Amino acid sequence: MIIRDLDGVPAVDWGNGMSRRFLVAMDGLGYSVTDTIVRAGTKSRLEYRNHVETCYCIAGSGEVIEADGTAHPLTPGRLYCLDQHEAHYLVASPHEDLRLVCFFVPALHGDEAHRLDPDAASSY
Repeated sequence: MIIRDLDGVPAVDWGNGMSRRFLVAMDGLGYSVTDTIVRAGTKSRLEYRNHVETCYCIAGSGEVIEADGTAHPLTPGRLYCLDQHEAHYLVASPHEDLRLVCFFVPALHGDEAHRLDPDAASSY
């Protein structure tokens, strides 16, 4: 059994926020679970080429925007899944942080951080 508390999990600055990686590759489960904060007012161009990511919004607000411009509002209780490795923008509202619980398959190593660039999607 694995038991971890938020205050005991180191935070990784991934570029426009912080991510606490509760479960990572060395745990041997094949998936990761993170508690991720996206800083208010930020916009991140992302694409997970090596992972499928599912995110569940637990606090704050923002939106996930598909490559074709289709925007999906994010508020507590909404889940989105990048099941086709879709390039996207993750946007936190200007007035509050966005907080997500995220699942990655295969598992993250745990120290990954984005290289944010407005002209290219960051990937890991």
